[in-house]
Amino acid sequence: MPPELLFDAHFGELFIVRVAGNVISPEVMGTLQYAAVHLRTPLFLVLGHEGCGAVQAALARKLDGAREPSRIDLLLQRIVPGLENVTDMSAAVEANVYWSMRQLRETPEGRARMAEGVLKLVGAVYEIRTGRVRFL
Repeated sequence: MPPELLFDAHFGELFIVRVAGNVISPEVMGTLQYAAVHLRTPLFLVLGHEGCGAVQAALARKLDGAREPSRIDLLLQRIVPGLENVTDMSAAVEANVYWSMRQLRETPEGRARMAEGVLKLVGAVYEIRTGRVRFL
C-alpha cells in the first residue's frame, strides 16, 4: 500500500525512499542525507512490513546458508547483521527496522540533527493482514 494512503497524505507531501528490506546503501544514505540537509525533513520513518521477502531471504541465508544471485546476495548481506539474535520471521522484520534505524542514528549527520532536536527517527511495521501500522 502506498505510504500516502497509509498516512492520509497527498502525493508529494511525503519524501519516500523505497528499497527492498529497508537496506541502507550508500545511495539510500545519500538520499536521506539530502532530505535532512536540503529539505530539512523533520521526521524519518523506517517502515517495514510483515512477511517482507528480503528479510525472509536474509533470515534463510543466516539460518540455512541459502544463497541468491549475486546482486540479491549483496542486498541480503546488508540485512543479515541486524538479525543477530533472531530466528523467526516476525522478530526478523522488527529487528531489521531497528537495524536500519541504528545505521541512520549512528551517522555524524544523524547524531547532530537529533541532538539539535530538529530530527526524529521512528520505526514501524505495516501489518498487511489488518492494514494497521504498528509503531515500535
